[in-house]
Amino acid sequence: MSLIETNENIAEMVIDTYNKTEKTAINTYNKVSDFFINKFFTKDNESVEQAKARLKQSAQVSKLNHK
Repeated sequence: MSLIETNENIAEMVIDTYNKTEKTAINTYNKVSDFFINKFFTKDNESVEQAKARLKQSAQVSKLNHK
C-alpha cells in the first residue's frame, strides 16, 4: 500500500468518525430538546411537534410585535 493510499484511508476513517459523531450529537440534542419541550411546554395532551409549532408561531408574533 502506498503512502497516498494510506493517507486516503486515514482521511476516510476520520471523515466517517466525524459523521458518526455529528449524527450522534444531533440525535442526542433532539432527544433532549423533545424531552424538555414535552416536560415544560406541552399543553392539554399536545404533542411535542404541536408544541414546537405553537412556540415557533408565538416567537414569530412576539418578534413582529417588538420591531
